[in-house]
Amino acid sequence: MRLYSACIEWLFAEEGDVFADRIRRAHAAGLKAIEFWRWTDKDLGAIEAAVKETGLKVTSLVAEPMIALTNASNREIWLKGLADSVAVAKRLGAPVLIAQAGDDLAGFTRDEQRKALTETLRAGADILDGSGVRLGVEPLNIRIDHIGYFLDSTREGLDIVDDVARPEIGIVYDIYHSAVMDERTEDVLAGRMDRVFHVHVADHPGRNEPGTGTIDLAHRLNWIFANGYTGAIGLEYKPIAPGADAVKAAIATLG
Repeated sequence: MRLYSACIEWLFAEEGDVFADRIRRAHAAGLKAIEFWRWTDKDLGAIEAAVKETGLKVTSLVAEPMIALTNASNREIWLKGLADSVAVAKRLGAPVLIAQAGDDLAGFTRDEQRKALTETLRAGADILDGSGVRLGVEPLNIRIDHIGYFLDSTREGLDIVDDVARPEIGIVYDIYHSAVMDERTEDVLAGRMDRVFHVHVADHPGRNEPGTGTIDLAHRLNWIFANGYTGAIGLEYKPIAPGADAVKAAIATLG
């Protein structure tokens, strides 16, 4: 059975609510897992309590600080933050941390930035080693949501993972971002599904719930699972319709 993970940054959110209550709403709606982004701006004690109360899994959160890994001068501060993020992930039982590469920086060549990113991820693998937590770097689209971002190609992301050559480092594959960049899932992931640690879905245009746009999300997910993926599917979309029924309907469109 597929494990759907509600990104509670957007899902089950109510104006002025207590963040941890979104976990309880997800549980009441029948979800088995949740995820969120930054941990440094949240009440971890309240999140931990809600997770224990509901029994929901935390599938992923962001490795902080969110600074450019394409700049080698950021390495030491990011590695310190990664160690703290690993401790939080272990506290919440989250198996995956998500890293963003950072912007394509002026004054540095792409080769220089890729080298910095690769070496930083390799150093990060030493911190992750033996923790039970893995790190997925996330390619993002540069046409709509992340103009100026360094890593817009799934293939290049996987090539960087191969260069790092550590089992602790993989990618997060976001079908929405990939589709916006005109990638075909079966082309960019063929033969390398073992490097995919987490998957995100949203439809396009709008980055809204599955079924509202034109991406063949069910087909792409079927291919991913048929080719060996066993992880969670993060519902990382901006809901048009509020409430649990809308989330259930979105999941139904994914099969």
